Amino acid sequence: MEIDFDSADRTSDFVTVPAGTYLCRVAEVRPGQTRAGDERWSMRLVVAEGEHVGKQAAWDSLVFSTRGRARARIVFAALGMPSNGRVQVEPNDLEGRQCLVQIRPAEYASPSGETIRRNEVPYDGYRSVPEPDDDPAPTPPQRRRSSNRTTDASSEEIPF
Repeated sequence: MEIDFDSADRTSDFVTVPAGTYLCRVAEVRPGQTRAGDERWSMRLVVAEGEHVGKQAAWDSLVFSTRGRARARIVFAALGMPSNGRVQVEPNDLEGRQCLVQIRPAEYASPSGETIRRNEVPYDGYRSVPEPDDDPAPTPPQRRRSSNRTTDASSEEIPF
């Protein structure tokens, strides 16, 4: 058997949370451009509650091209931002906002041949946080046990 202990691991794993849907906060937005010259905002999503609170869930991007507008509308609506008509928004308007985000691992080969694993958000992986009900369903009344009945350890008390 031959083993090369000097060979480098050709995989970089940046998966920080397991696949699932998380309440995430937009922690940072970095404006930039795509290779085609369209405006792009890269968003760093951080888990806002639960077991993985504080961990980076994923980086995701919004592209403001004609084709990318439909997805930007989905994301803006989930974040509680205006998503109809003509609006004026800045990258920092998204920071601190929260929504439910579906996270899944993805793998790709870099130009150097290294395998990169990281989390990604599917195209429609954003949902707004449900509003708590204004009038929650009433709790059904609890049956009371008879208070004038005596029992010992061998008998059972029956609810009336």
